[in-house]
Amino acid sequence: MNLIKYNLPDFEILESNKDFAFSIWQPDKKYIILGRSNNAEDSVFIEKAVNDNIEILKRPSGGETVILSPKTLVISVKLPIDNSLKVHKYFALINEKIIEALQNLGIENLRQKGISDISIGEKKILGSSIYKKPNSIFYHAVLNISESPETLEKYLKHPKREPDYRNGRKHSDFVTSLKNESFEISSEIISGEISKTLSQII
Repeated sequence: MNLIKYNLPDFEILESNKDFAFSIWQPDKKYIILGRSNNAEDSVFIEKAVNDNIEILKRPSGGETVILSPKTLVISVKLPIDNSLKVHKYFALINEKIIEALQNLGIENLRQKGISDISIGEKKILGSSIYKKPNSIFYHAVLNISESPETLEKYLKHPKREPDYRNGRKHSDFVTSLKNESFEISSEIISGEISKTLSQII
């Protein structure tokens, strides 16, 4: 099937001349975003997505397919390459700042799990991926504020690759949201706090 070229708001950061930039934005509708090595037929229940008019795009970074919606926040960061750092160090650097921001808002039991997820306990609330360019890395993540895990199950097939802590769980048993964990905090407040901690990276 024909895919739409990735053209969402963080694309401007990816293509900018800035060494360091970040954005935190709330999608205007549902999107399905394939990872670089994913194809729609293996990753998505295409008929359901088409019937519900959900656009399917492909991002340049790795990782598995995700859903964006107005009930999520997308966190995007561009950093200059430091040749002394491996990719997993970039994940840790940025995820630590996001965890710090969420902890500042009273959200507990957070940890980095797998390669680049953030979880509450054993359930995922954020997934992230990185795209490396010659002189920069581009990190982007989806934080689930209040989207139902059943939404993922409706449109996304079980991924071919999964982190060890998933243990084969289906989407609705593996993913949670801040709302499901009884943290009722507005996207605006969360975005503001994450902006404060990300600004401290450089």
